[in-house]
Amino acid sequence: MTSPYNLNNELAKERNRAAAERTLMAWIRTCLSLISFGFGIDRILVAIHQAFETEVDSFPLSRFLGLSFIIIGTLALLAAALSHRQDLKRIDRGDFIYTSRLSLSFVVSIALIVVGILAFIGILIKGG
Repeated sequence: MTSPYNLNNELAKERNRAAAERTLMAWIRTCLSLISFGFGIDRILVAIHQAFETEVDSFPLSRFLGLSFIIIGTLALLAAALSHRQDLKRIDRGDFIYTSRLSLSFVVSIALIVVGILAFIGILIKGG
């Protein structure tokens, strides 16, 4: 049995869908920034290394940082796209009930904290 048409429900679904689209677009911008930043770190260090034709001590650490940002950005984008798809399916089914789940923002922030700590330790060891 199908439920009767209710304009308020349909408008609420449309608002939720639009909010999900805005959230996905924000994640796309964030992930693109992470990927671009990682690529930029790597390319700048390669250019410096080639320009001075000497071994740059921090080159492996910078490569690690650049690749870490690229990996975090790519995985976060994949997770955001999958989450968005799930949200749209739940809105369409009409069973959009809040369920507690791990926040993607929290996971990305923890990953960046780990990369930052490793970079700090790497710089500390190189300097000491």
